[in-house]
Amino acid sequence: MLDVRYLRQNPEEARIRLESKGEAVEIDMIIEEFLRLDEDRRSSLVEVERLKNQRNVASAEVAKLKREGKNADALVSEMRIVGDTIREFDDRLRALESRINSIMLNIPNLPHSSVPIGLDESENVEIRRWEEPRKFEFPPLPHWEIGTALGILDFERASKITGARFTVYQGLGSRLIRALASFMLDLHTSKHGYTECYPPMIVNRACLQTTGQLPKFQEDVFHLQEQDWFLNPTAEVPLTNLYRDEILDESQLPLRITGYLPSFRSEAGSSGRDTRGVIRTHQFNKVELVQFVHPEVSYDALESLTANAEEVLKVLGIPYRVVQMCTGDLGFTAAKKYDLELWMPSYERYVEISSCSNFEDFQARRGNIRFRSGGKVDFVHTLNGSGLAIDRCLAAILENFQTADGEVILPEALRPYMGVERIMLP
Repeated sequence: MLDVRYLRQNPEEARIRLESKGEAVEIDMIIEEFLRLDEDRRSSLVEVERLKNQRNVASAEVAKLKREGKNADALVSEMRIVGDTIREFDDRLRALESRINSIMLNIPNLPHSSVPIGLDESENVEIRRWEEPRKFEFPPLPHWEIGTALGILDFERASKITGARFTVYQGLGSRLIRALASFMLDLHTSKHGYTECYPPMIVNRACLQTTGQLPKFQEDVFHLQEQDWFLNPTAEVPLTNLYRDEILDESQLPLRITGYLPSFRSEAGSSGRDTRGVIRTHQFNKVELVQFVHPEVSYDALESLTANAEEVLKVLGIPYRVVQMCTGDLGFTAAKKYDLELWMPSYERYVEISSCSNFEDFQARRGNIRFRSGGKVDFVHTLNGSGLAIDRCLAAILENFQTADGEVILPEALRPYMGVERIMLP
């Protein structure tokens, strides 16, 4: 959520920055409505305070008249009318504040000045690459064929259990999911200074509002309607909400939290995109990195968080690149974002494995997450990134480390967790 004072005082600047995200018509209308309602709200506040002061003065006068044995009926009658007017203004203010809050919840975050201007993903900027993709001496197979042949992925039985775009991992496939989660958590906690957390995977409406999935993207989450709960769409949601409605002490910052959770998304609007295999499924596994930091250091924190996620790929030996999102591909909540994309031989392209974002105080305002520095209370800056998406990492391992005979040589870092050096054909 943006600062209301900023939007009130700098509407043209906000409009220009938000229009760079490709929402010009909608943003123009929203800002105009906000300014109109905000002016109405402020003028109504002035009037209702004047009436309340008038009522207070009159109440004192009524008491004085009664003490003196004088008739106060006319003044009492007049104040009843004033009281009715105050109630009308209070109702009006509640309605105005509700509408203004709804508007603010639907305004995207402002892009940081360092974000390149662009319309869509074609104008994202590659920052760096690590290692060159492997040159195969045989036609590489896609991970869904490798996994099926090895007996570690079963899409047909998953479809029987639930439906399309689910996966059963079995045998060494199941162990590989567990090994990747343990390896990533161990790396982030022992080397990068994160505290591990295992939160609930069902979240309430306030959690999704804090991180920006609601109200704008409700079609992307699975809703448990009877309780008005939701299946967690990413571990960012419960981890960021650990400190909702709290005031932290400055000495507690930075807070670095990591956690592993299964996550669930409806993938609305993604029909036809990466529908084979485990790249885009309704249930998936992630290790998440979340940071709560002092506003003055949040962009340094973004670089370090991105480096933390990159190190997972380096240790595993998977080629990847880092791409900075342009304004048109930045998304609703981020002020600045990097995508890590690993190489997928079957696609002959890089595929996103982690988005590392600085939200500045956008999420903190929505969730009322603050810190105290001396006598001043301010909003923290929040950041997050996958560290990493486990299913996509598994797919990349199968494809990048496959052999000509259909087996997979495991990265050395995973062998202590797996107890084997390779996954062999049954």
